[in-house]
Amino acid sequence: MGMATLGRRAVLAGLGGFGASGLAGCVTGPAARLGSVARPPPLPAIRAELDRITRVTVCLRPFRKAGPRLDVEAVGDKTVVHNYGHGGSGWSLSWGSAEIAVRKALAGGARDVAVIGCGALGLTTATVLRRAGANVTIYAADRLADTRSSRATGTWSPDSRIAAEGEVAAGFPELWEGMCRTSFRTFQDYVGLAGAPVEWSDRYSLSDGPPASRHDDSGGGAPRFVEYADRVRDIMPRQTPVAAADNPFPVANVRRGAALQFNVTEYAHVLMTDFLLAGGRIEVRKFNTPGELTALKEPVIVNCTGYGARALWKDESVIPVRGQIAWLIPQPELRYGLYYKHVSVLPRRDGIVFQQVGASDAYGYGDDREVPDLEEARTAVMTIAELYDRMARAT
Repeated sequence: MGMATLGRRAVLAGLGGFGASGLAGCVTGPAARLGSVARPPPLPAIRAELDRITRVTVCLRPFRKAGPRLDVEAVGDKTVVHNYGHGGSGWSLSWGSAEIAVRKALAGGARDVAVIGCGALGLTTATVLRRAGANVTIYAADRLADTRSSRATGTWSPDSRIAAEGEVAAGFPELWEGMCRTSFRTFQDYVGLAGAPVEWSDRYSLSDGPPASRHDDSGGGAPRFVEYADRVRDIMPRQTPVAAADNPFPVANVRRGAALQFNVTEYAHVLMTDFLLAGGRIEVRKFNTPGELTALKEPVIVNCTGYGARALWKDESVIPVRGQIAWLIPQPELRYGLYYKHVSVLPRRDGIVFQQVGASDAYGYGDDREVPDLEEARTAVMTIAELYDRMARAT
């Protein structure tokens, strides 16, 4: 979304001198030391300015109460392997889920395989198929840059709205753990590459009072989502409290941790380049009914259509969970993200992601609006702007 679309935007009062103040260089506090341990270096300020918004995008996460669909069915003479419905965990679980789908796709000995969809799951599944020696063609109406996957937050979130309590099969927690560990291990191969397609960043959770749980149902018919993070605590860093003397933020409680993030523009470019160089093919094609798949030459098809499966497969079990991002101009010096007053900020190389996430994970549940809400975007940015304005006044 261009600047003109946002209409009469003005820099929040008091932020006009943001770049000229000491805040633009860094956020500072008392030069204190705890024993012999030095304080962390000052944090560069996030330039939360409305005039830095470049676009606003909306993504519909494909949530299924029972978790991702990974079964196999016959459509005419074709074998269809499903691989969709990962909620807010599509990128995070993509490699592990792809391995499951690929094993099923190749179980009958076929070497020619079609993949439907070119989002996170489609492109990753196609890559794993090529590595396994299959001849692969991706059929998709849109290239990755135009899919809902390209509008994802880009943070490692393997159990984000992945399923509902009481709705999953008995073995699903173990299945999820396997997907999570496989994906996490594979992502390490992309850390350190040119362009930083995948990297680690520090994260701060801020609250003016005691931290509240995000997993409580806030109404609207949303279920209680499963929580599996404790199963993989050995690979996921914990957030720990920041001592008052080391707290650079003007709030009572701060926790610091670290997480993987996907700079989706570069990561997608790496995946696409690797797939094509390995001999994979992409054909632009739209399917309106499952029966149209029988016209494909490949005997095995992997269905990775994400939220699109709701229409293509008439799968009413796919429930939209709306998420909106306001994209701000990148700041190369930023290497940390934060969460404050229900707003998440992630400094990616392709833009700083501001997202209103609500009081609980039920935020956006059942909402299929894909039109940007400019007031929601403005509120998210102003919330963080006010935080840094308080910081400036405190120094």
